[in-house]
Amino acid sequence: MDATVTGLWRYPVKSMLGEECEAVELDARGVRGDRLFAVRDAEGKLGSGKNSRRFRHLEGLFACRARYDGEVAEITLPDGRRVRGDDPRIDDVLSEILQAEVKLAREADVPHFDSHPLHIVSRAALDWLRLRLPQSRIDERRFRPNIVLEVPGSGQPELSWIGRTLRAGGAVLKVVEPTGRCRMTTAEQGDLPFDPGVLRCIAQEAGEDFGVYAEVLTPGRIARGDPVVAA
Repeated sequence: MDATVTGLWRYPVKSMLGEECEAVELDARGVRGDRLFAVRDAEGKLGSGKNSRRFRHLEGLFACRARYDGEVAEITLPDGRRVRGDDPRIDDVLSEILQAEVKLAREADVPHFDSHPLHIVSRAALDWLRLRLPQSRIDERRFRPNIVLEVPGSGQPELSWIGRTLRAGGAVLKVVEPTGRCRMTTAEQGDLPFDPGVLRCIAQEAGEDFGVYAEVLTPGRIARGDPVVAA
């Protein structure tokens, strides 16, 4: 295996736009600080781009962007205002923006992740999808990965890594299963337009799988440009 880290992403607040990083620290939970916060409604459901037993679709989450200011999540609102997670007005501000009674909550007993803690996508997979959807804007941001890899080959080479152990920078990861995609891949995100063709194509061509999930076996630091090899 011969791969290189070319992109690193962290999403301080679940289902909001995140921040691109030059380097991240991985611990047993995943990228340190990733989805550590979430918006919860009055019933305790997590704000998301979809509805399920755990999640509630909240229109407007993708119009907000979150980053860390030290250890505090800072949210940029659709109108450009910034509000820190420790601001006493934060719940009122988010409730107004999202038009629902919500609170910004730190993760406690129940993980905020949909599934596993790390999501990996290769640039080969992005190119594979671009060939099938030449009129669409295929951008890594649409798939909300933590790690983007440059890998030789075509198609989705990462699907062949299921069950394998990888060393990335100073961390050791285990690839555990494909990432099943949902309607969130079609949503408008920042300057990326709504595009239902993205999910339709993935479903028809790859059974809804795009990218892979991984777990952290050995914590460590990963930076852009780090090699990724079989461990």
